Amino acid sequence: MTKKILKKKFWIFVIILVLGIGAYFIFGKKSNVKSVTAKVERGTVKEEMVLTGQVEADKHVKLFFPTSGKLSWVGVGEGQKVYKGQALTSLDKTNLNTTYQQALNNYRNYQAAAESALDSVKDHSSNETFAQKATRTAAEVARDNAFDSVTAAEYNLRNATLFAPFAGIVTSLPFQNPGVNVNFTDLQVEIVDPQSIYFKIEADQSEVISIKTNMSVDIVLDSFRDKIITGIVSFVSFTPKTGEVSTIYEVKVTLDKNSLGDLQPRIGMSGDARFIISKKEDALFVASRFINSDKNGKYVNLGKMNNKVKVETGIENEDNIEIISGVKEGDVLYD
Repeated sequence: MTKKILKKKFWIFVIILVLGIGAYFIFGKKSNVKSVTAKVERGTVKEEMVLTGQVEADKHVKLFFPTSGKLSWVGVGEGQKVYKGQALTSLDKTNLNTTYQQALNNYRNYQAAAESALDSVKDHSSNETFAQKATRTAAEVARDNAFDSVTAAEYNLRNATLFAPFAGIVTSLPFQNPGVNVNFTDLQVEIVDPQSIYFKIEADQSEVISIKTNMSVDIVLDSFRDKIITGIVSFVSFTPKTGEVSTIYEVKVTLDKNSLGDLQPRIGMSGDARFIISKKEDALFVASRFINSDKNGKYVNLGKMNNKVKVETGIENEDNIEIISGVKEGDVLYD
């Protein structure tokens, strides 16, 4: 009997101990947690939108020869400044000129044959036989095809030398030595005009409606995180880009040369563009974490925890929220 009483007392002690430890963790630790407070402040509140993009250039070109051949001359080097119309590199024109001359000779031959065929039926316009028509048509088609060959040969010969379409810098020159054979698919010269660089952004249909031309933009490139580059929206596309899964619109931001300073952004550099969608001076605001919501709307804990006061909010950003009504400047809010 005594053993049963002791055993029962033991389990009662264990239960009390467990309940005590649980109460300590639930209530004791909670009471040690200090509430975070903040005062309602007055100042400028901005609603911002941040979109990613990259540096591009309006004047950026990759030049190719229209036909394969052997390089006979290279007149520029990588990093060199070039002027509009400057000769850059050239193919050996011997074979190209021969092809052009042969095309001219063939055209003369087919032209004569066509004239002969036309002469033979000039008095039979009303009673031309099917055989005469077939002969004349074949001669005219052969002449026209020969003319097209002359045009193509002349084009290849004329474009055997590449010229700079605008002033800029040679950024790529894969074949720098004459004497090598190149294919018409090989890039020969790449040129960029640094003065034409801009920041390209791709905005979806929910974002592009907030972007207007002449809107100011702050840009931070990943390569220069400590430098803010200012710019102006110069173009917002009216049509979406093709080949995209969602509806995407292109936005161009012209960079302010003064804000660049000594920086030289390069094509392809990525970064973030910060748009100020709306701005309000002399507004009441508080950190976003102090604004709560329930089924009745938004509220704050004014003066102490669980003292819910309904508020009306306005402009919001990542850090702060404007408070339109419900509190006044200097009020202490609890998290």
